[in-house]
Amino acid sequence: MKVALGVDHRGFTIKDELVAILEDAGHQVVDLGTHSETSVDYPDFAAVVGHAVVDGIADRGVLVCGSGVGASIAANKIPGVRAGMCHDTYSAHQGVEHDDMNVLCLGSGIVGLSVISELLHAFLSASFDSREPRYVRRLAKVKAIENEAS
Repeated sequence: MKVALGVDHRGFTIKDELVAILEDAGHQVVDLGTHSETSVDYPDFAAVVGHAVVDGIADRGVLVCGSGVGASIAANKIPGVRAGMCHDTYSAHQGVEHDDMNVLCLGSGIVGLSVISELLHAFLSASFDSREPRYVRRLAKVKAIENEAS
């Protein structure tokens, strides 16, 4: 799977490890920055990753800021992005299976690398359960709300 990865300065501290985890699992990483510990603004990276997913440059996206909250808020402003902040494996796979989540947001200051590795695996190995009518119906409602806003 092709994964767009975007981090701010707080996420940069673990970026090399994230790339290694993703590549070791057989994924292709599209590194969208940042490239140093110099302070940057998380919305810039949320936008780049979100657009990469929506435009088909990547299959899914991963964003890392200090808490994961800001990245999630910013990414969800992009039509077609369904970003979720997850710090447990159940949410990481269930968000994809039930809600078609396409961007995972993580907090580098919240969970350690061993948990992040588990979250990435859960997120990237899951797929939307389009056979379940209630999930399809709910996703259609989410998309309708999104269309109302544009």
